[in-house]
Formats: sequence, C-alpha cells, structure tokens
Amino acid sequence: MREKNVFVVILAGGSGERFWPLSRKARPKQFLALVGNRTMLQHTVDRLAGLVDSQRTFIITGRAYLELTKSQVPQVPEENIIAEPVSRNTAAAVGLAAELLTRQCPGDVMVVLPADHYIADVARFQAVLRAAIAAARDGQWAVTIGITPTRPETGYGYIRRGELHNVFMGVPAYRALRFTEKPNLKQAREFLATGEYLWNSGMFIWRIDLIRQLIAQFLPELHEGLRQLAGVHDGQLPAAMEAVYPQLPDISVDYGIMERAANVLVLPGDFGWDDVGSWPALEGYRENDGRGNVLEGRGVLMDTRNTLVYAPHKVVATLGVENLIIADAGDSLLVCHKERAQEIKRLLAELRAAGFSEVL
Repeated sequence: MREKNVFVVILAGGSGERFWPLSRKARPKQFLALVGNRTMLQHTVDRLAGLVDSQRTFIITGRAYLELTKSQVPQVPEENIIAEPVSRNTAAAVGLAAELLTRQCPGDVMVVLPADHYIADVARFQAVLRAAIAAARDGQWAVTIGITPTRPETGYGYIRRGELHNVFMGVPAYRALRFTEKPNLKQAREFLATGEYLWNSGMFIWRIDLIRQLIAQFLPELHEGLRQLAGVHDGQLPAAMEAVYPQLPDISVDYGIMERAANVLVLPGDFGWDDVGSWPALEGYRENDGRGNVLEGRGVLMDTRNTLVYAPHKVVATLGVENLIIADAGDSLLVCHKERAQEIKRLLAELRAAGFSEVL
C-alpha cells in the first residue's frame, strides 16, 4: 500500500569522483550501471514502487544532467525533475525541494534519498522507511536511517545512538547523540567496539514544515536565499534560480542541520546497504578468481592477489602485483593502491591543476 501524504526527493547532483575514470563530470556515478544492468538512479527509483506514487517523486539534479535524468527515469514526471544551475551541496537542494513542496502540502512528510546507493533487500528497506515516516509524521522529529556497521569503515560518517525513544512499526527509534564525519581507522574500530554507532546512510525523513523551520534556525542565510524563490511561478523558476542559487551557502544537511539539531531520531537499517562509494566496493558484486582478484574484461593476472581490474575493452596482463585498482576508460587509466582509494578526489585535483581537465 502506498504511503499517503508523503513526497520522496532524490538527490542526483553528485560528482562521483571516487569512481574516476569511469565516473566523469559529464556522466557521474548515479547514471552508471555499476551493479546489474540498471543505473544507480534507476535502482533508486525502482525501489520506491508500491511505496509512493511516481507523481510524488521529485529529483534534484544538475542542469547538465537534466536530459540524462529524464531519459533514465521516464516514469518520473518531467516537471518533477528540478535542475540546479550550480551545485550548492545537499542543504540547498533539500531546502529548494522543501520550498517547492510547501506550495502543495506543507504538513506532508518529505523523504530524502541519495541517488547512488545500492540496497539488496528492497522489502526490508521499505519496511524501515515506512517506520521512519511514521516517526516523522507528528512534525517534531528529524529522522534519519543509520546502517548497522559490519566493519571499521573509514569512508562513511557515523551516528552515535542514545536512548530508545519509541518503536514504530516494529523498528526501534533512538535519539541521535552525535554525528561524526569519516573517522580514522583507530576511531572506526573504537566506534564498532561500542555497539553504539551506526553508519550515516544520508537518508533523511521529516515533515516539510519542520525542515523549513530548521533551515531558518540553523542556516538563516540559506533560508533568506530560498525565500526569494518561494513565490516564483514555475515558468519563471529557472531564471530566478540562475540569479539566486550561486549566492546560496555551500554546506551539507549533515553539517548544517543534523549535527546541530536536538530533535533527531535514528532508526537502524539492516537491508543490505552499500553506498558503492569507491572502486573496492565493486568487489562485493563481482566474482573473484580465488586469489582475491576481480577482472572486468579479458586478460591474465599472474602472481597477482587482491587486485581489481576494470578494462572491458582491453586485454590486461599483470605480473607480481597485489592490492591494486587498475581501471581503464579509454582515454585515461587509473592505477591505485586499494588503501588509497578514498583519496582519488585528491588525485583529480592534481590532474586538474596539471591541465588535464578534459578527462575529468
């Protein structure tokens, strides 16, 4: 049964830099088929089937990706796909969606989902999300879903859960005590040992009127900027956004709102979540050769261990290497130690500074 009085907003404007050279500025990670034959954005929309009507699904993306988004998810009405003229991080995208939706139903629940995550158990995901919606309906709580950690991951943010607040539809909801951005390995191990920490999934659930209040309270500059768009008619919105959006603060919902608000609940999610955030994540979705190697393409991996090779259009031969990522995209090649995969953004900054922007 579909949820009533609920909107879903999918954030699809990210750059996916840690998947370079496959993910590019012109076609970032959310528009790629990394797991199965559907793109990450298509998977995100697919898993909403039966939960909300497509008429109540909105997508915030970059202007450069507007036509690509329309072509990949034709079931979402074109007027529900909103193009940002420039990227201003997730707080601006969420705030923009809230301003547009408040014209329709300011007391409805708004679900915010990243466009580029993978979820194995869709039925369980929907069950936890329905519980989160129930927790958010009274308008008192900003709700998020935390993922039960399985390893001391340094590539994710963490949420420390506190006392049990309530149980919604069989799912416990805890007070969220603290948000911590990507910790070092020592911290991550300590977090895992306590049993009190969850991975930050980047999924948020709140009533539209509540998130507008929180933006006004914690991000007044953003609130004032968005107010300039509040009364603009749909036909004039692109021009108004062109003038207003570049002036908005560049800050995430996590930093700007969730880390500061006191009325935050976190519900544990156990539905096979993965943000597929960097090249090593693909190994979980590919067969290996028994020595930890994954070969996407053709070739010979001799005396090679724990190495990921992505080269669908080349024959690759390796000899005497281990713990590497080798990714070929035709015009560019990445060779990276697995332990440094989270640093690919730094590498791209160096490529840009060296004058290689054409391959980014």
